[in-house]
Formats: sequence, structure tokens, C-alpha cells
Amino acid sequence: MTAAGPGVAPVDPAETEALDAYSNAVVAVAERLTPSVASLRVMRRGRGGQVPVGAGSAVSLTPDGFLLTSAHVVSGGGGQGRATFADGRTRRYEVIGSDPLSDLALLRTDEGGLAPAELGDADRLRVGQLVVAIGNPNGFGGTVTAGVISALGRSLPARSRRAVRVIDNVIQTDAALNPGNSGGALADSRGRLVGVNTAVAGVGLGLAVPVNESTLKVIGALMTDGRVRRAYLGIAGGPRPVPPQARELAPRGSCIEVVEVVPESPAGEAGIRPEDLILEVDGVPLERVEDLQRLMVAERIGAQVTVRLLRQGRPLDVELVPAELE
Repeated sequence: MTAAGPGVAPVDPAETEALDAYSNAVVAVAERLTPSVASLRVMRRGRGGQVPVGAGSAVSLTPDGFLLTSAHVVSGGGGQGRATFADGRTRRYEVIGSDPLSDLALLRTDEGGLAPAELGDADRLRVGQLVVAIGNPNGFGGTVTAGVISALGRSLPARSRRAVRVIDNVIQTDAALNPGNSGGALADSRGRLVGVNTAVAGVGLGLAVPVNESTLKVIGALMTDGRVRRAYLGIAGGPRPVPPQARELAPRGSCIEVVEVVPESPAGEAGIRPEDLILEVDGVPLERVEDLQRLMVAERIGAQVTVRLLRQGRPLDVELVPAELE
């Protein structure tokens, strides 16, 4: 125990060491990742030229100028803006592609020389794990906050025109996030990018889109095509338990109940009806709408799929061809 002055509680060396370890971890992440995080000023052409219409953050992905941010950060602009880095450099950027249904967008600066972030894998995160958020809340550039993973597997609704989709496996953290943090980095204790901060859900509650295999596919599609192609059936539904008499058809005990069928959609033309229960698609069991979303990838557009239904207690296989989600 360390000696202390009169009236002052002695300092426990073990507590000091633990605090130093925590501080050292946060400092190391900040020093490693801050050069990769930019402050964005979103611009739109007005009568007097380019005018600012929004702000946020972005993370460098490659040395030659690609940046990752949130789609909603750049949605109100004209496809261009300015990115300012921690060393004071300012670069013009253009939006290469945006995907509102994953809330991710890809930008490219007019010059290279960026410090790319190392990508981690959010699927390996555990509740209680230390994370560090770096962004530009309320215009204060290079702000670092720290906290823990509060929960995993959260869902966040996203909309693009009339299409509504759920972003699944969203990360919940208590690291302080404020307006302007959107598009910024959420990193693990080794400084690897594991999430893109996307929303402030309440006091002490922040959300981030995970960086994982699905995210990398979105980034790849934006980089090559400028958009993400998805298959579309034309149904709205929700989870419900499988009736007891049909449990042998769905061992997991849950399925998707069709609530609405869009007229002239692939599902409508195939004869799928409201109150049908969807058990499987191409032999893959479905429990939630998110399970169906994960299957509706570009490769299924125009390719015949088999949907196993339960209609009035009887199993039924329906063949249909998904269209492209517009």
C-alpha cells in the first residue's frame, strides 16, 4: 500500500496498475486510429456555389483515397464535399456509392496518401469488451471516447424509397456518441475497425453497423458497381411460432408469417398469400425476416428458388423467381 498524507486514503498499487492498463489501451488505440478518421463537411451546390448542408465522420480504407462512412451522413449532399484529417490536411471527396439499406457509403478523395484503418471482425466481439469510438461530434474533430460492448445482435430499421430492411447484428455500446460521430470508427482494444457508428439511440446508448463478412461484401459492391444489388420477393411479414401439429417440419419452432403480398411481385405471381407461413427457402430454415433478407443476395436475382410454406396446416412448395429490389 502506498503511503499518503493525513486524511487521504492510501493508494492501492493494484488499482493504479489496472487504471494504467485501461488508459494505455485507449491511448494506443487513439494514436493508431485517429490518423485514419476524417471529419466530413457535406456540400451541395447552391446559388452562390457549394454550400455546407451536413457534417459527420469517415474512416480511411485504402491508401489511395477510399473512405467509409454512413449513408445518411452524405444523403443530403450533392455527391461531393470535404474531408479534413487529424494532421490538418483537407481533401475533396466524391460519393462513389451509397447503400441506405445498410447505412453505408463509400467515398474517394481527390488525392491518396491516406492512413488506412486495419479491419477487424465484429462477429468475434463479446459483450463487455472494451471499445473506442473516434469521430467528430458537434464539430470537435478527433474526439475519442471509450466504453464497452453493451449488447450484440441488435436490429436497426433502414429505408430506401419504399423498401424497408432491418440492419441486423448491430453493435450497442455505451461509448459516448453525439451528432457528428456518425460514420466514424468503433475500434477494439487492438485498434482494429469493428464498427461504423451510425446512430445515437439515447443517453449512454450508441449503435454501430458491424464490420464483418457482410459489410465487406457491401463495400466491395459499392467499390465496383456503386450500388448493392439485392433480390426481392415482395412480401412483408414477421416471426411467429410454428403450429404444434407442424413442428416436425420446422424443428426450431419458429417461422415467418406473411402479412402482406405486393401485387405483381414475384411472391404475388407465384400465389403466395397473407397468413401463409414460410418455413424454408431452398432448404434453408427461416425463423425471422432477417434470415430471409440474408438469402436475398444478387446471385438469386432471376434464379428460381423453392419456398416451402405451411398453408392451413399443410406443407406446400412454391417455385418463384426473385426480381431485383429497386
